[in-house]
Amino acid sequence: MKKNRFTLIYGVVLTCFTLYMVLDTFVLSSAYSSAEEANLEMFASEESTSEENSSDETDESDEYDEENDDSESEYTSTSDSVVASDTILGTYESDETTITVSEYTYEGTEVYVADVTLSSAQYLKTAFAEDTYGKNVTETTSEMAEANDAILAINGDNYGSQESGYVIRNGVIYREDAGENDVLCIFTDGSMKVYSPDEYTAEELLEMGVWQAFSFGPALVEDGEVSVTSEDEVGKAMASNPRTAIGIIDELHYLIVVSDGRTSESEGLSLKELAEFMESLGATTAYNLDGGGSSTMVFEGEVINNPTTSGKSIKEREVNDIVYIG
Repeated sequence: MKKNRFTLIYGVVLTCFTLYMVLDTFVLSSAYSSAEEANLEMFASEESTSEENSSDETDESDEYDEENDDSESEYTSTSDSVVASDTILGTYESDETTITVSEYTYEGTEVYVADVTLSSAQYLKTAFAEDTYGKNVTETTSEMAEANDAILAINGDNYGSQESGYVIRNGVIYREDAGENDVLCIFTDGSMKVYSPDEYTAEELLEMGVWQAFSFGPALVEDGEVSVTSEDEVGKAMASNPRTAIGIIDELHYLIVVSDGRTSESEGLSLKELAEFMESLGATTAYNLDGGGSSTMVFEGEVINNPTTSGKSIKEREVNDIVYIG
């Protein structure tokens, strides 16, 4: 009798503990701090360098023009390699930002691509749900986009569902635990680089000029070559799924990509397919962000893709963070 009672009590305790762990991981929210103001002082040195370079170019321009009237520039954009899209869904243009959003059909899947050119990386921003850094603090991508006057927004790396992985956002360090995933760094000069988590500390990355750092991955394209294989996909779901990714073509010229999936109209993409697609668009570096039901693109206040968790209904999932242009 006592043995049966002990077994029953043990079973109840184990069930309660398991339930608590599930709730703590995926449901119970904890606010750690309010989001800090963006560290725009990081761009002061960039502006100074830009002005110096501009002055140097002006001083040398007359001599250069005389010697090179009939020559072509040595700098050649790789944007000519961008594949023609099926449909242009919308465009936006200002002094700082040019965006063209297009829809493709690739491997039986609808894929949405924002081709973005910026005058400065300071317009490539991030935001937390409820303007709060924490665990399981969530809002939909469209809610965060509206709150931050975003022109274009996608879901981020859902940092709050993980206990580790660098979180550097808008030039501020929020989490210094490196974790195990590839780290995508976007620098104040607009360049993009993927590092192993053990290469640099968060403080070192900030000192190097990292404006944004994400810890999800894996890297999809590096040095213009696909860097993911079918074997690498096991840890991030080998099956075809909705996907979210960001990449760079050349100087301050970015690709922001979201694919549909899990429906009869769109099967979804494997990580390798996503990488090959971004490479075909001219990406020299590309990185996988949180996907599945989280994958959402918002452009000028409208959800562009068809976000779904189960495939049975089209509905945004609440997430921890967004990447946006604004």
